[in-house]
Amino acid sequence: MNKTVGSTRRAFLRNTALGSGGLVLGLYLNDAAQAAVAAQSPGSTFKPNAFISISDQGVITLISKQPEIGQGIKTSLPMVLAEELSVNWQDVRIVQGDLDPIYGSQSAGGSTSTPTNYQDFLRLGATARTLLTQAAAETWGVPADECAAENSFVVHAKTQRKLSYASLAAKAATLPVPAAATIKLKSPKDYKLLGQRIGGVDNEDVVTGKPLFGIDIKLPGMLYAVYEKCPVFGGKVVSANLAAIKALPGVTDAFVIDGTANLNGLMPGVAIVAESTWAAFSARKQLKVQWDEGAAATQSWDGFTRQAESLAKQAGTQVQRKDGDVNAALASAAKTVEAAYSYPFISHASMEPQNCTAWWKDGRLELWAPTQNPASGQNLVVNTLGIPKEKITLHITRSGGGFGRRLSSDFIVEAAAIAQRVAAPVKLTWTREDDLRHDHFRAGGFHFLRGGVDAQGRLTAWHNHFVTFANRVVRDGKSVLQPGSGANLSGDEFPGRWLANCLIEQTPLECNIPMGPWRAPGSNVFAWVFHSFIDELAHAAGRDPLEFRLELLGERDLVPGTGERGTPYNVGRMRAVLKEVAAKAGWGSKKFPRGQGAGIAFHFSHRGYIAEVAEVTVSKSGQLKVDRVVVVSDIGSQIVNLSGAENQVEGSVIDGLGTLMHPELDIQRGRIVQGNFGEYPLLRIADTPPRIEVHFLRSDQPVTGLGEPAFPPLAPAVCNAIFAATGKRVRQLPLSRTDLSWR
Repeated sequence: MNKTVGSTRRAFLRNTALGSGGLVLGLYLNDAAQAAVAAQSPGSTFKPNAFISISDQGVITLISKQPEIGQGIKTSLPMVLAEELSVNWQDVRIVQGDLDPIYGSQSAGGSTSTPTNYQDFLRLGATARTLLTQAAAETWGVPADECAAENSFVVHAKTQRKLSYASLAAKAATLPVPAAATIKLKSPKDYKLLGQRIGGVDNEDVVTGKPLFGIDIKLPGMLYAVYEKCPVFGGKVVSANLAAIKALPGVTDAFVIDGTANLNGLMPGVAIVAESTWAAFSARKQLKVQWDEGAAATQSWDGFTRQAESLAKQAGTQVQRKDGDVNAALASAAKTVEAAYSYPFISHASMEPQNCTAWWKDGRLELWAPTQNPASGQNLVVNTLGIPKEKITLHITRSGGGFGRRLSSDFIVEAAAIAQRVAAPVKLTWTREDDLRHDHFRAGGFHFLRGGVDAQGRLTAWHNHFVTFANRVVRDGKSVLQPGSGANLSGDEFPGRWLANCLIEQTPLECNIPMGPWRAPGSNVFAWVFHSFIDELAHAAGRDPLEFRLELLGERDLVPGTGERGTPYNVGRMRAVLKEVAAKAGWGSKKFPRGQGAGIAFHFSHRGYIAEVAEVTVSKSGQLKVDRVVVVSDIGSQIVNLSGAENQVEGSVIDGLGTLMHPELDIQRGRIVQGNFGEYPLLRIADTPPRIEVHFLRSDQPVTGLGEPAFPPLAPAVCNAIFAATGKRVRQLPLSRTDLSWR
């Protein structure tokens, strides 16, 4: 059974001599660094790079450098090392690495961890295997090509002699690192570990309640803190009853933090520090703050909606794409469709509220944080509080969910600012109300669409005016409106590059609401809008939705990107998953009675090509049940961990359905109305699809992440199925806003 351990302050390979040599160059130890590492450890330990350690006692330790937020990366990336290293997986222990430049990039976002590290990790494992094999060959006095590594041993094929990695560790540690060009990777057909179903290395500890998460941190003499911010974003403290709070039982201090104007950084507020979380929470209930709420107190969702409707009647302030003459094409179309789609701000609603433990001592800051982006957190502390980077140590804990929220670091800088006033380690814990009302939200949005089809039922015109949300920022000395994360519409979004007549416009709507990355940023809502409207056009044309989409994709294998950041679109891969999901779902072969139906959708995001079919039942009273979801994914040439991959797709389907059905945040007088799950419901077990069928298509393409790309097609597939069942279109999220009843 694998054992996992937490990384200590003297964490693995904290060697500044390696500096910033880049991922691969910085990972292999030079002679001086090798000697320094050997001096740190008892006995002879083989450490060919920053991620692998084999002791002469047979302990095989692999470092997991990426933050684990439930996506399984703490298991899957070490699997890549272990495969090429040819170790017995049961012999391995996994250590979570702290923030350290030696590991290279350590963020977990955008489904980038696997594609960014996969090839490098194969080479790292293969290099270590090569050194161990060479050590065995020299021990036996035989050619290295007569030896093979297998299950933590090196075997000499001719004599069947074998030596354990433990017995070879000391000698392997003395050998020079071979040139990269001489390293031979395994053929995928010989993989023993990759592609198998492997349980998460933390599973047993998670289900038995072992302390793994940031909120579990306990240190000797630790104090506990809460932080009250203005309910209106950007508001400032005028006064507070600090003396009364300090006099309460268990409270050790209370003070105002001035904060900054950065909506995603250290906002002004009042900190309460106490001997227990209960004492801090109890004192907070008696806190009375007079706020300067600022201009944002006039903002509301209803007001934003009216502004968007007014702006939709004008030309967009930004043209993202303009091909042909849309107005002329619409005028000559056999049929036209107009529709307005909208969706609200929503929260990440991670099960573990934001928290961070900080210890300011002797001019140094030590942090324990469930973060997706530890380097960003460190930099925010540096830039906000002026603490030199080299005096900040950041330990990465497991996160109880992230979905993009923990790419932001406001809770880290809050804890750091409080710690500077406290002569002890202090844990800051947010309440659920803090988490919902002071999130960095998924932006709401409004899409006003027009489309036309010709007499043959082909799509000939597409116009989307997107009214998005933006914050006012200063860039290059100028005040500009910057759309929120995932709220900036690219002109390359499907079907932007496929039509002769296409106009995509965008108008930023100023708000004072902090926004941040939310699972599959942009794609999570754009897919619902685009592929629902494509379905509307298919039905207007009297076409089968699958046939209509395949015709729209066309026969080209690759559509190049446009503009500086344009991404090529592999049409061949998308056609393949679309045809495969139709075959797996039996598209067109079933006759559904009224009240039942199937919908189809696809989307390309985060390098993954995904198509989904949903089958639903809608009762006459409008109760929805998603009966079956079929998913086909093309995420490259190799599935790393089949169990993890299946879980990611199943989780995306369930999360996508929950996001479609329930969550919305109302904004009144500049503040979020909802505060807890009673007002912000999540999907219940009874509402999850009883059948989620997951299929993977292998392609000769680089390996891709999977935390996000399977999420976007779910909502349009379900909504298109609802239309097939009831004839009702869903153009507003959440789904609870639409009456689905039928006769």
